[in-house]
Amino acid sequence: MFRLPVIMLALLIGFACSRNPVTGKRQVLFMSEKQELSMGKSADPQIVASMGLYEDETLQKFINEKGKEMAAISHRPHLPYEFKVLDSPVVNAFAVPGGYVYFTRGIMAHFNNEAEFAGVLGHEIGHVTAKHGARQQTSQILSQVGLVAGMIASKEFAQFAQQASQGLQLLMLKNSRSHESESDKLGVEYSSKIGYDATKMATFFGTLKSLSAKAGQSIPTFMSTHPDPGQREQKVRLMAKAYQQKNGGQYKENRDSYLAMIDGIVYGEDPKQGFVESWTFYHPELKFEFPVPTGWQYQNSPAQFQMAPKDGKAMMVLTLAQGNTLEEAASQTAQQLNLAVASGRRKTVNGLPAYEMTSTIKQQQQQGAPQQQQGQQQSVKVLSTFIQHNNMIFVLHGLSQAVDFNSQSQNFRRVMGGFARLTDPDKLNRQPDRVRIRTSSRSQTLQQALQAEGASATQLQDLAILNGMTLNTTLKAGQKYKIVRNGNLQ
Repeated sequence: MFRLPVIMLALLIGFACSRNPVTGKRQVLFMSEKQELSMGKSADPQIVASMGLYEDETLQKFINEKGKEMAAISHRPHLPYEFKVLDSPVVNAFAVPGGYVYFTRGIMAHFNNEAEFAGVLGHEIGHVTAKHGARQQTSQILSQVGLVAGMIASKEFAQFAQQASQGLQLLMLKNSRSHESESDKLGVEYSSKIGYDATKMATFFGTLKSLSAKAGQSIPTFMSTHPDPGQREQKVRLMAKAYQQKNGGQYKENRDSYLAMIDGIVYGEDPKQGFVESWTFYHPELKFEFPVPTGWQYQNSPAQFQMAPKDGKAMMVLTLAQGNTLEEAASQTAQQLNLAVASGRRKTVNGLPAYEMTSTIKQQQQQGAPQQQQGQQQSVKVLSTFIQHNNMIFVLHGLSQAVDFNSQSQNFRRVMGGFARLTDPDKLNRQPDRVRIRTSSRSQTLQQALQAEGASATQLQDLAILNGMTLNTTLKAGQKYKIVRNGNLQ
């Protein structure tokens, strides 16, 4: 009586088997190429909305041209590849099934030549061609871009933040060590085939290790989504040299041309997207400000601003609300977030029309859960203030468990009551830091060159990593290097 299920399973596996385009071996896959394309097409607008595209035509054109060139010699040249630079300071590159490949401006700023970029580009295309996304389907990680929701123990808080930004999520595949090794090999092969020196890919792994040794970053980085299989730098260098010895030819680095292209790239957070200073959040582009409770953690993204105390007993989220009026926005939000509204009233906040709403997140009982367990679920209360400003409706949500709500609502009301028009010229005109390229006038150490440019002691180590060097590295006369300048200063 057990034969039928076994036969059915065998048939299922038989239908799910396909030949891997890289290895040539047959493997079990539960995602067809059509499904891969659909997943990538669905994820792309979410990723772009969550992180934004970096507005630099030259850089976008460069990554697209190099990406198309490399895709053409890959194991899956027929896919409709897309290559984009995202407006994020985080040092990361990633790919999703279907041929969508993304580099942040943060990682572009840390490359020191085209060959480093090409190696990582080949690595990411390798994840696509080897179908790592499909092979990792059961272990995919949908990581919200913000840090706070992931740090709070309450699942209701995390789900609320996710839904408040209309479900915008970033598809991050945490690749296995075997997949990393396979993609490293493909990165060497693909970048070498279009003429780049793949030993520079190994050099960049040194930069990544230096970055990961610093204080941990709050959102996924290259090293967190691409676990190091051990001795990675050495293995890649040996593979690159072996390829070059076998195939001969000249392999390019293109250092000066790459540095010239990224001269002026935004480095770190971009103030126009919002920034926190002296426990106040300022948004120069949207022209508003509000206080951040002292000591709270916070994370800003194009989709929303989140903040929470370290004990995780509360959370606040700022995002845009949909609707033509404040009341309509409140009604749509309640429906979208599954809120049971207790009260609502019109008010003004620093001269701006506003609507305050108190509600509770409707509990969703798990089917089949014991009645006693269901009764132990704690209700989450929400205070929301919808504010009309510059033809948009912003909403600030404050939420906590019901037992903590009275004590937390003081913070909620102080933040919401502090929402105001931003008029301070200093904040409105704040400029981002930018990478600038210098040429060493003589033989000197990197530290000497940086200090001559006015770098402070606290900046030196970061700048050394940015240059892919140590502070004791000797610069030759005429050699280019990076510094960081505030605003449009040259």
